Amino acid sequence: MCRFLDIVIALAVLLFIAPLMLVIAGLIKLQDGGPALFRQSRIGHGGEAFYCLKFRTMVTDAEVRLNALLARDPEVRREWELDHKLRKDPRITALGAFLRKSSLDELPQLFNVLKGEMSLVGPRPIVTAEIPRYGRWFAYYCAVRPGVTGLWQVNGRNNVSYRRRVALDVLYARTVGVRRYVQIMAATVPAVLLRSGSY
Repeated sequence: MCRFLDIVIALAVLLFIAPLMLVIAGLIKLQDGGPALFRQSRIGHGGEAFYCLKFRTMVTDAEVRLNALLARDPEVRREWELDHKLRKDPRITALGAFLRKSSLDELPQLFNVLKGEMSLVGPRPIVTAEIPRYGRWFAYYCAVRPGVTGLWQVNGRNNVSYRRRVALDVLYARTVGVRRYVQIMAATVPAVLLRSGSY
């Protein structure tokens, strides 16, 4: 039933917001001539890798800048190792900051949903380097499809510790079903509007 809801809702949303997505893609292209989309290998259902799509929110040489920053600033390196995020990330463009705050950068993931690589609701898709952070709980992450939204997003997002994030993913995997799906979808709207924990 959840898969049926994924397809119906994702198709409806894509048809409705297609013009907005084209405008966003055009603005990203205009800012520096780089690609509008960013693809990154993430871990999906059953531990299989897939390419997660997002609108590009960083400069085109983001990886080079990150490595240089981590090499010269121990404090930033500690922050990165803690959550794989930087609260003040110099790689993010002005347009990218807006897209992240509004969660518009994640709209291309609707195509991942249609392909069956993601669900609208589930754990946030992680990269290979994050697997050790889950430890023995990684099997729970692999038991469900990663989601565009989920318990982490509606419970504080980046304000939540990584340990708490893992606990929320385990809770979701243990209680997955239509009722939980609908609850999280309903809670996502105010979470996005309030921009809770987004950066």
